[in-house]
Amino acid sequence: MPEASTPVRYFDREFQVDAVKILPGQYHASFGPGTITTVLGSCVSTCLWDPVERIGGMNHFMLPGDTAAPSATWTASARFGVYAMEVLINQMTRLGADRRRLVAKVFGGARVLAGFDKLDVGAKNAEFVLEFLKVEGIPLAAQDLLDVHPRKVHFFPATGKVQMKRLHVTPNDTVLQRRERDYLSELSGKSGGGDIEIFAPPG
Repeated sequence: MPEASTPVRYFDREFQVDAVKILPGQYHASFGPGTITTVLGSCVSTCLWDPVERIGGMNHFMLPGDTAAPSATWTASARFGVYAMEVLINQMTRLGADRRRLVAKVFGGARVLAGFDKLDVGAKNAEFVLEFLKVEGIPLAAQDLLDVHPRKVHFFPATGKVQMKRLHVTPNDTVLQRRERDYLSELSGKSGGGDIEIFAPPG
């Protein structure tokens, strides 16, 4: 599955700020006004923030990766959490953040599709990111993981604030559901608290 290399930039009319939208395998770090946003199903996003320099970043990964014996394929792509975490931290430190000051907020890991209990990718992603933060000594300020609802996340690097909305999945074959099926098809071929606002979905 090809992955986009450059996040999309646009003007967010809701928040009236410049925004960067990231997709699976992408990450972005910045400072100053603006927001970084993504939509998550079984994938997980980590928002990291340096509260002194006010530098923040977000990634979006679809699989944990093998931390014990990473292969060239796994470590070469930010679709895998084991790589996505390091490249995000590295990008933030290049902007002036201090790894020792970073705090994290994590989201996603939903079971969006029924009938895939034996391959719960969301749970594996959630387990990975919590263990990674624990091992690296990065405090967890907020989390909203697992469940069955996709999420839309907005992260504001200037303040470290996150706004998250849980999304309904209809029985129709939505774009998100098709994407989830693509992820699971690819896999089958291989052997909360803190400063966060959660908005209920309409309806």
